[in-house]
Amino acid sequence: MKSPSSLVLFSLVACSGFVSAAVPLSSIKRVTNLPTASNRFIVEVDTAADIPSKRDSASLHERLYESIRARDIGFQVDKEFNEAGVFVGAALTLVDPADATALETSPGVKAIRPVKVFPAPRPVKIHVITGLDDPQIPPDTESTHILTGVDKLHAEGITGAGIKIGILDTGIDYTHPALGGGFGPGHKVIGGFDLVGDDYDGSNTPVPDPDPLDQCNGHGTHVAGIIGADPLANPFNISGVAFSASLSSYRVFGCAGSVTDDVLVDALLMGFRDGQDIMTLSLGGADGWTESTSEVLASRLVERGKIITIAASNDGASGSWYSSSPGNGINVISVASLDNTVIPIQTATVQGAQHDPIPYFSLFPIPVTEPLPIFATSNDTTVVDDACNPLPDDTPDLSGFLVVVRRGTCSFVQKLQNIADKGGKLTLIYDNGSGFAAIDVGDFNATLIQADDGAFLVSEFVAGVPITVSFPQEGGLIQFPDDTGGLISAFTSYGPSNDFFFKPAVAAPGGNILSTLPVPLGSYGVESGTSMATPFIAGSSALLLSVKGKSQAVTSNARTLFETTAQTISSSHTDGDPLQTVTQQGAGLVNVFNAIHSTTVLSPGEFILNDTAHFNGKHTLTVKNTGNSQKRYSVRHVPAGTAVTFQPGTIFPAVGPVPLTTAAASVSFSTSSFTLAPGASRSVVATFTLPEGDESTFPLYSGFIHVATDVEDLHVSYIGLGASLINAQVLDDTDVFFGEKIPAVIDASGNFQTSPTNYTFDSDTGDFPVLLWRQAFGTPIFRVDLVDANVNFIPTISSRQVKEDTGTPITFPRVRLGGTFARVPIIGSILEVDFLTRNNEDPNDNGFNTVAFDTPTFANGTTIPNGLYKYLIRSLKVTGDSSKEEDFESWLSPIVGVFA
Repeated sequence: MKSPSSLVLFSLVACSGFVSAAVPLSSIKRVTNLPTASNRFIVEVDTAADIPSKRDSASLHERLYESIRARDIGFQVDKEFNEAGVFVGAALTLVDPADATALETSPGVKAIRPVKVFPAPRPVKIHVITGLDDPQIPPDTESTHILTGVDKLHAEGITGAGIKIGILDTGIDYTHPALGGGFGPGHKVIGGFDLVGDDYDGSNTPVPDPDPLDQCNGHGTHVAGIIGADPLANPFNISGVAFSASLSSYRVFGCAGSVTDDVLVDALLMGFRDGQDIMTLSLGGADGWTESTSEVLASRLVERGKIITIAASNDGASGSWYSSSPGNGINVISVASLDNTVIPIQTATVQGAQHDPIPYFSLFPIPVTEPLPIFATSNDTTVVDDACNPLPDDTPDLSGFLVVVRRGTCSFVQKLQNIADKGGKLTLIYDNGSGFAAIDVGDFNATLIQADDGAFLVSEFVAGVPITVSFPQEGGLIQFPDDTGGLISAFTSYGPSNDFFFKPAVAAPGGNILSTLPVPLGSYGVESGTSMATPFIAGSSALLLSVKGKSQAVTSNARTLFETTAQTISSSHTDGDPLQTVTQQGAGLVNVFNAIHSTTVLSPGEFILNDTAHFNGKHTLTVKNTGNSQKRYSVRHVPAGTAVTFQPGTIFPAVGPVPLTTAAASVSFSTSSFTLAPGASRSVVATFTLPEGDESTFPLYSGFIHVATDVEDLHVSYIGLGASLINAQVLDDTDVFFGEKIPAVIDASGNFQTSPTNYTFDSDTGDFPVLLWRQAFGTPIFRVDLVDANVNFIPTISSRQVKEDTGTPITFPRVRLGGTFARVPIIGSILEVDFLTRNNEDPNDNGFNTVAFDTPTFANGTTIPNGLYKYLIRSLKVTGDSSKEEDFESWLSPIVGVFA
């Protein structure tokens, strides 16, 4: 058994290595890479009466535009939203983005938010089924249903009849026989709309049409099959969770690319108008906050009686505090993924020596019918860089051999290219301890085997034993135990949100899920991701509504019901290891049968203890006996692992798998046992005390308060932080990523500016500055202002280019920041971005932020006069007060000369 301390040590060593290599400056593109659409905003308004107009008969939108023009704001209308009582407003492109502040203070404007950009869904694994004997077909195609009690409900005839589900995704191939074979009334896919068109990529203009058919992407079709595949119309006998439900498809992605917030808002409102009972979105991107328009609207729709399920995302490797939008919506069900328990893979047979069949990861049997002799690229099974360099000149022609090579150091493709250069056509790569799993080998014919099998083959080769290996074309399939089967998928993103909301909410099977694909793309496929778990919860919700009814009392309680009846998940299969942190598993694996048939109701489903500065240690849960007989209840506390979310002594998050310790909160109860008559209820007060710990690691404590009878076991999940969020450094001031300290200004040569530099802002030569920075943590407000080159003050982040002399404190000229400060002249605003997520520890995926100041203009479009200036960066700490100077971190750039 591994001790919790050894788990922590291993994970932190891995984390340290992840961020140690400097990113070459030559790899940084001289562009703005923020996750928002340039100059685009969504404006929400209240009522027409609040907006003055010269015409009493003017519509609300006409009044809005008239009011905007009266303030000399230039704009273009991209979309209009007009769902009274839910969301009314418009998506606008502003000529001058700084006018967003003026818009916010306009009469009748309820809110203005930037248009966010969300990447296309990217399953962790995709495989197209080749036939009935394809080894990637799960051995029991209903295994996910058995895990969650869905099979029992199907046996009772509960299949989701009468429930309408809207799928916001890439569209659906409704021509698929398992999905009804048609579109419109009378079919499984009864409706929907294509909001974007095939060619839409998130940056161009959508071309909508009423037909949501997708035969070029496939993600939405896979999602649709998980919900609604007809068990009588497919050769694999798979069934959707709610295969009798009616589906509608709202296509928000083209064949490739991203989607913007305004399209999602349009689709959500369309689904609401169409009367969808449930809407599901297997999409999202790192955000960290609950403030985007699609999040706000999704939460609002839940308040109006809809169930909204959204993927928690697949950024588990990025660690904690990296939750996804729009899944951060406060009232939505954010969904984590669970791994399957077995993996169907093929085996190879050894001739000439006694050895068990060798399991190998392959989507189907390697199409080699004759036994092959082996050739090992190294006689030493401990060599770490086997075949990373060109093979020796005396290497024979490998075209007739099965080549055996050790994993490690360089990429699989590099090894395989060196082998191919010597004629090699088929390779077995043996594991080095990194994990026995499917690997990416590009266009080469190769797969992974286990370390012991590789060592055996090499030893036989060295000994000169004339063994051969063959690949049975039939009968080679085995059910290989998955080391992580039954655990939360490592790719599942960790929460909570920066504003400390409970994300994800609940888990469902999401690994190795067999479902439908567009007919031209193979008809069936196995995919993995939270994208697969999310429609499972949508289907589960349909089963719930088909039994309990569609009243708002049922829909608004669905998340709580799924949470309180879920099955808690361990962090490993090792006895004594803690339960997985609630920040990744949520309340645990959904059990739909228990959710529907439980005769005890527990509420609420979540306790949020907050951080230490806002600690709320006393919570009340209510237990109600809805059964027909008296019940005796017991109350107990079961802690989950405490997530060490930051590496000790650093500002860097611990990357996934996030290390866990057994340090736990303690809980006392107002009563630990009681009896309830039928229909009776009782409240129990739980009082929490957090343990002592290293606050610099920002430990997230979590666990479960169980309320159980002899036959039922329900729970409330909780999270709390053993540190104050305002102490989390939000701006990265280290040299870890780039070999030099940041923030920084990158000059026209691509180097960090270290001395006063003049710029001509010539776009042809690229002579303009680029601001580079990293968010070590999310920030509610990030802004850049231009100040005089001679300004004096001490920023919170010192720079080698700035003298640390005393001077006047910073002032905050933006009116809505509030407060009064000693004056420092701000020449003009350059940039403001609200609610930024932290950057990733992977430099190739949201690793840093850049803004190209390629024109000498302020944010309002006016020209910056020629002269000498500095950029002043300010970033508000989480939970910080925007009216307090001390709650901001700041940085002052070297002198930037404007000579345009």
